[in-house]
Amino acid sequence: MSQNIILNHLEIGHKIKRIAYQIYETFPDEEEIILAGIANNGYILADKISVVLNTISDLKITLCEVKIDKSNPFSQITTSIPSETYANKGIVLIDDVLNSGTTLIYGVKHFLNVPLKKFKTAVLVDRNHKKFPVKADFKGISLSTSSKEHVHVVFENGNDHAYLV
Repeated sequence: MSQNIILNHLEIGHKIKRIAYQIYETFPDEEEIILAGIANNGYILADKISVVLNTISDLKITLCEVKIDKSNPFSQITTSIPSETYANKGIVLIDDVLNSGTTLIYGVKHFLNVPLKKFKTAVLVDRNHKKFPVKADFKGISLSTSSKEHVHVVFENGNDHAYLV
């Protein structure tokens, strides 16, 4: 099976920086925001965005890992921080790839159980194959693919890349 690189390490770095600036511009009056990354790659992406945000702003960034069983999104969703920590704050839910929207919409649903100031979503790659009415507020790249193709994001030290198979 051949793989086509759609984003190389440098390009992913640029996308992360742009997303960080967009997040900063969206929360101008906040002192703290929560970056909630969907485990595994979504959390890694959230961490990379937080590094950039810490260099460009004085926002307090709290990272939160969101554990969702992607094969069974109806099962319990857990977060690495208690709901009291993100109540009445701005949240950005982050994942690496937006495929059908299933993971993102169930993640959104989980956070709607507490009052929030503002809620946004961010992805590195938006595939435009949604079966749910969910969108990414911030995205690195939009990619029209066939439903048989898959996008994989790899975060390796010094060799981040995304490819299509």
